[in-house]
Amino acid sequence: MIKIHSDVQDALNSNRPVVALESTIISHGLPRPRNHEAALEFEQILRDKGVVPATIAVINGVPNIGLDEAALDVIANQDIAKASVRDLPILAAKGLSGATTVAATAFLAAKAGIRVFATGGLGGVHRGANETFDESADLTIVSQVPVAVVSAGVKSVLDIAATLERLETLSVPVIGYKTNIFPSFWLEKSDFTLEYQADSAEEIARIMQARSSQGGIVVANPVPTEKAWEKQEHDRVLATAFAAAEAAGVRGKDVTPFLLQYIVEASGGKSLEVNLDLARNNVSVAADIATAWCRL
Repeated sequence: MIKIHSDVQDALNSNRPVVALESTIISHGLPRPRNHEAALEFEQILRDKGVVPATIAVINGVPNIGLDEAALDVIANQDIAKASVRDLPILAAKGLSGATTVAATAFLAAKAGIRVFATGGLGGVHRGANETFDESADLTIVSQVPVAVVSAGVKSVLDIAATLERLETLSVPVIGYKTNIFPSFWLEKSDFTLEYQADSAEEIARIMQARSSQGGIVVANPVPTEKAWEKQEHDRVLATAFAAAEAAGVRGKDVTPFLLQYIVEASGGKSLEVNLDLARNNVSVAADIATAWCRL
């Protein structure tokens, strides 16, 4: 059972643009009360561009496509599970609430008929995955559902090269939005180039149309140059974060949350501000893509 907010369902029925938003960034990615403010801001960016927001989460076991004020309060202010696709049946059976990851959000968006999804950074292959086999479910799910995921690349704490290789293996098209260089989350650029670039939302929509029966695409949208983190400082903070995780013996799915929290503190909040800026930019681009998609 899926509960679709009436505003979202009305927009889908009348071919008006809708953009899905994840809830993990609200519950686990940002500190309180900044997370609640950001959630409202992301939705308002979409509304200001004539697009209906569909923030997705599981509330008392039921996937909600679009949140009312009460549901948003649960996500922002209660300690709830971080839910990927594998967790959805468990939350449903137990009647529990959960914030959806990129994988779960894309999966549920597709079920509702939403074709565009904005996030911060895509999950990927973790460093050292050749020993740990630690790879995000985001990659597999995006290969399976017809959703365009707009992200600022993958978090730079991950193995970007291995992530791009896995996306190729899974036959997921990765298109740079007005760039041919894969972005690196807090940084505008990584060391990796892309084969394909799209210079307009309309071009992305046409790629979506051609791809729709096969699965999703990744739209790699870099953080604006003036908003990006300074690379030397970024590299220094990341190095200390990895050393701290190793010293603390952090393993598995706890690694990324540990690193991100450490980086926020070690950067004096700079990483958090860049995270918000890149997310805003992704939401804005996703709005344009959803609008172009409806025109098709």
